[in-house]
Amino acid sequence: MSRVSIIIPTLNEAGSLLRTLRCLNLLDPPAWEILVVDGGSFDETVAKANSTSASVIVCEVGRSIQMNRGAEVATGDILCFLHADTLVPDDLIAVIEKTLANPAIACGGFISLMTGTTKTRWGVSLHNYLKTYYAPLLFRPYLFCFKGLRLLFGDQVMFCRRGDFQDCGGFDPLPIMEEANLCLKLLPYGRICQVNRVVQSSDRRVVKWGTLKATAIYLYIGFLWGIGADAAYLKRFYEDIR
Repeated sequence: MSRVSIIIPTLNEAGSLLRTLRCLNLLDPPAWEILVVDGGSFDETVAKANSTSASVIVCEVGRSIQMNRGAEVATGDILCFLHADTLVPDDLIAVIEKTLANPAIACGGFISLMTGTTKTRWGVSLHNYLKTYYAPLLFRPYLFCFKGLRLLFGDQVMFCRRGDFQDCGGFDPLPIMEEANLCLKLLPYGRICQVNRVVQSSDRRVVKWGTLKATAIYLYIGFLWGIGADAAYLKRFYEDIR
């Protein structure tokens, strides 16, 4: 059985973190370890994490920096990167192990269903599902058709072998789209796979922006990334929302 390390980057996630950690306590089989990597929260995020069995690491702020730090500390064979506002199925570990048991697959992720307290965002969720396929088809057609490239994003709960992650250099220190770049970096080690299982991510960004604006921003950022726009410029359109 593989040892799966779950890495959760946080910044002021006191409102979401405990629910996510409670969900992780139900995993069967359990994770090898759960690492909460905090970027300097000024709310109760660290205190709430410390009240659980998770290990807490404090480091410089920046999601890619935090995830890389978690990967450095992790002792598992497999790394799983999870957002603090995302809920996973109780057989998460089994799904990850089964997926990576195929040596032709280097990285996997789930279908993200965007949900809130009053509704499920079916339209936005469908677009995010399709984006995993149409973005690489449009901008990296050779890699999509012949190398198995798919583009995964943070709310899809990405996972990969620790050795491959280290060999490719981990996440680029970018303010946005670091997960998409990691897919490109991991491609020499095998295909990128979207598993036919669902995780639930918070719809708080859609609540703030509205469905049309959120979809437009996702499309705009994806297009600009595809043509090589600077990540610092893209970040201007993607505000942090808690």
